[in-house]
Amino acid sequence: MDLLPAIDLRNGRVVRLSQGEAARETVYGDDPVSVAERFVAEGARWVHVVDLDRAFGEGDNSDLVGRVIAAAAGRARVQVGGGLRALDRIEQALGLGAARVVIGTAAVREPELLTQALALAGTERIAVGIDARDGMIAIRGWRETAAEPARSVAERVVGQGVRTLVYTDVARDGMLQGPDLDGALALQALGARVIASGGIASLDDLRRIREAGLAGAIVGRAIYEGRFTVSEAIKA
Repeated sequence: MDLLPAIDLRNGRVVRLSQGEAARETVYGDDPVSVAERFVAEGARWVHVVDLDRAFGEGDNSDLVGRVIAAAAGRARVQVGGGLRALDRIEQALGLGAARVVIGTAAVREPELLTQALALAGTERIAVGIDARDGMIAIRGWRETAAEPARSVAERVVGQGVRTLVYTDVARDGMLQGPDLDGALALQALGARVIASGGIASLDDLRRIREAGLAGAIVGRAIYEGRFTVSEAIKA
């Protein structure tokens, strides 16, 4: 199981949102590179970076993403998401050195783009974000809910060859109420590796994810608010 401490970027700062709502933002730092370096120093082998400005269509933190990747180079791999809705965007993120990119909206709206991305990068470097709100797929930075069940999207992308899914129950994200293990396990039954995200609040939550046999866990607010450290999470 992989632990992926999260760095969400908005206006160049490290933030966390509650349930993905831009108006419910907490700022945790002005130097994302130093945050990444701290995570790596504590033993992180993966870092999860999301460009919220790009996801919301309000800006682009590509330069900063590249600096985070460079800071982790040789010590940790970086998974990048947020607004990767065109092939050139995906190529750019991979070119910056991302070990894996997470495609969300484009996988829902443009299945052919996902096919092209898989052909470009291979299954090890492409993941699909399955973001669910009341069982339906959330897109465009979670600002819209499409009229399609999240499970149906997962079935389709796994059928296209995707082998890694990042599953988030939007209602739990940033709320420290525990992850949706049942939802994650239902997707894992489709044959993909599933990384759980959203709601993780304790080391016991991480142990439950590990015991369930999931591929990984993305953790944000719990680390930033001192509930546990990266090194404690790895030991757990």
